[in-house]
Amino acid sequence: MRFLPSSAMDQRQLRALWLAGFVVVMVAPTLLWLVAPPAITGSGVRRVSMWGNLAVITGLLATSAMVCVVVLPSRVRSLNRAIGIENVIDLHRFLGINTAAMVLLHLACVVAEDPTNTALLNFATAPGRAQNAVISTVGLVAIVVLAVCRRKFDLSYEFWRTTHIGLAVLVLVTAAGHIWLLNQLMNDPMFATVLTALAIAVLLVFAYRWIWRNIYDQSTEFLVREVRLETETVATLVLEPKTRNIDGSASSWAFAPGQFAWIRLDRSATGQEHPFTIASSAHDDCTEFTIRGAGDFTRRIRRLMTGQPVWVDGPHGAFTSDLTNASAGFVLMAGGVGITPMLSMVRTAAHRGDPRPYRLVVVASQPEDLFFRNELATLRRYIDLEVTEVLRRPQPGWQGPIGDIDDELMQLVVGDLPHPQDLDYFICGPPGMVVDAVKVLDDMSVPTDRVHTEQFDFV
Repeated sequence: MRFLPSSAMDQRQLRALWLAGFVVVMVAPTLLWLVAPPAITGSGVRRVSMWGNLAVITGLLATSAMVCVVVLPSRVRSLNRAIGIENVIDLHRFLGINTAAMVLLHLACVVAEDPTNTALLNFATAPGRAQNAVISTVGLVAIVVLAVCRRKFDLSYEFWRTTHIGLAVLVLVTAAGHIWLLNQLMNDPMFATVLTALAIAVLLVFAYRWIWRNIYDQSTEFLVREVRLETETVATLVLEPKTRNIDGSASSWAFAPGQFAWIRLDRSATGQEHPFTIASSAHDDCTEFTIRGAGDFTRRIRRLMTGQPVWVDGPHGAFTSDLTNASAGFVLMAGGVGITPMLSMVRTAAHRGDPRPYRLVVVASQPEDLFFRNELATLRRYIDLEVTEVLRRPQPGWQGPIGDIDDELMQLVVGDLPHPQDLDYFICGPPGMVVDAVKVLDDMSVPTDRVHTEQFDFV
């Protein structure tokens, strides 16, 4: 399998480019408004009151933030690789909440400028521009409320995802309708150009994300080679690309160890899909996903037959040992099926004959949840690998560590390695485990750029 390396320097440059792009989108329309003549714009829109100016500025900031919110989760691989999927989702959430706040502030400024504008909130009698604004505002608030209360209300992922996407489309369409029917900024050539460019960018992102990648991109179609049952609840899905080389061999699919992909079982823009981490080596001739059964979707995966098509959107993510080429070694901490990216890393290291030390910490509730023990024992013959198993609920006779990741455990793991601050630490598992591990590493004065995390609930 072909592998395309990416250096830490490339990642930093890519991150800087993406962040600079988001900053430009966020501030350019507002700066354009601020540097326009103070009394009148080219479209004849007078700006004679403080509240009028603030209404326009908050509206422009909300529009810019909305564009960034749409682009962030659109699965552009270079973006996910540049700043990491957790940071992408965190920034998406942060901007989403702030967009809602900015829209409400925009509404307050409109009313403050002229209290009679409260009549615009009467949906039945309001003009079209105001009706679109009301729908967009309500939809945006509903998105934030559902996102914040998703776990409190125990909403299923599929219900939340469908509702989230549907409301997002409604918000975008009605926000665009509000700007168009308002007939102010769109009459100014400069603002018309800027706002049209933002609208085109959103449309291109939607076309790429929902039409091209889901329906027409042939490289996303894979065939099932095998479904291997590891335990009663865990199975490994083995895939190979459908596209073939001239000699008939399966074409390569490049990924870095530790990355993940979304899997769909139907070719559809609205088909159900879930993210899973790649477990195989970056140099295997097939791609493996080790998946724990957790609902109807994973049960469908377990029933797949050899030769059936599966669609894979990826690879994504910056949680990979290949972005840390200067590392003196690696400490990998996994909880449950969080071991899958770690498996990819150590399997790839064995393929390459990597001489650097690998220290794997596996945290599980009970011995039955300790996966791939025989393979890990075999891999120790090929690389400098030590495995530390930790049980939260040990059974009688267990001789290994118990409980959570703490300072004592980390001293046991890295005690034989010089300069622990020069190692790179990868943590994947439940949020509580990740928080505990990060705190321990902070107490050890490990530099933050040496700590890499991925949580189960990033979606």
